[in-house]
Amino acid sequence: MKHFLSVTDLTLDDLKKLLQRSAEFKKGAIPENFSDFFVTNVFLENSTRTHKSFEVAENKLNMKVISFDGPTSSLQKGETLSDTLLTLSAIGVDCAVVRTSEDRFYEELLKEKNLELSLINAGDGSGEHPSQCLLDLFTIYEEFGTFENLDIAIIGDLKHSRVARSNMYMLKRLGANLYFSGPEKWMTPEFLAYGTYLPIDELVEKMDVVMLLRVQHERHEFTKNFSKETYHEKFGLTKKRGEKLKPGAIIMHPAPVNRDVEIADSLVEAENSRIFTQMKNGMFCRMAILEEIAKGRVK
Repeated sequence: MKHFLSVTDLTLDDLKKLLQRSAEFKKGAIPENFSDFFVTNVFLENSTRTHKSFEVAENKLNMKVISFDGPTSSLQKGETLSDTLLTLSAIGVDCAVVRTSEDRFYEELLKEKNLELSLINAGDGSGEHPSQCLLDLFTIYEEFGTFENLDIAIIGDLKHSRVARSNMYMLKRLGANLYFSGPEKWMTPEFLAYGTYLPIDELVEKMDVVMLLRVQHERHEFTKNFSKETYHEKFGLTKKRGEKLKPGAIIMHPAPVNRDVEIADSLVEAENSRIFTQMKNGMFCRMAILEEIAKGRVK
């Protein structure tokens, strides 16, 4: 595996291998020493969970982490992301973990013959978020031991969610039954090829997994469409709806959470919430991704 860019690139064997290695790391497996592997984190959008869990994962693998600060880089002088990454490749960086607002930023880059470094997609615009998908799959599998015939609802800001896209691609392949909900104006036709759209009140009592999505204020003018209170009442997992979840059902959210918008404050850390478990699992999954790429490069 030279790059980790889209879940659509993964075979089911690839996925099984990554999930198994993530589980081994969580159980305390000792990683290889990649002290000759140079990695940098090029985060051009704000991030806490993804950025810092990649950074912790890199350090646990004993990689050499090269700092990169977008606001003080040559990007501020007009340099393109493509040229920045070609520069990092030229000076000997082995891998760049990239988050950007540009959808599918890597397509043109991969046509460049001189790009020798590996790329990890840490979120591209409203495109995909493959490492989040991996940790979500790991969390679900850890809970249920299967994906086959699980009823999973993905609810919220579908139009702008890279998490929703990555998860729907892979969960459908794995045999889950997918349902979508949220404002109809944020529902695009692509989702209907993977599941069924229903109002949230028709879903909550039947689902094994209720996955809420963050309202992405930075990608649209949320307040012109809904107030926080109106959104929560119409489309959010309110306390009342949370009480209707069936026994054994779990709540998920990629975070950061807008409390009392997508989900009631009291449910974020409820017994059936796996939101902070997802965060913990994210570091182990990112270790697995980084290791798989590094093993193919370090001789």
